[in-house]
Amino acid sequence: MRNDLSVLRRTTGISQRELAEVLNVSRQTINSIETGRYAPSLPLAIAIARHFHSTVEEIFHVD
Repeated sequence: MRNDLSVLRRTTGISQRELAEVLNVSRQTINSIETGRYAPSLPLAIAIARHFHSTVEEIFHVD
């Protein structure tokens, strides 16, 4: 699954650590999602989308 999390995060000027703190996950989780090594749970994907005022479908793309 591809995602635009890294682009969104950098565009808004938030670090992996800051995003992780907001979402109550580890920085490693954010890194793993961004690099495609980990697909987030549905609740986490929704939380990410809400944080960026977006939809899950706009951030995460099934190949």
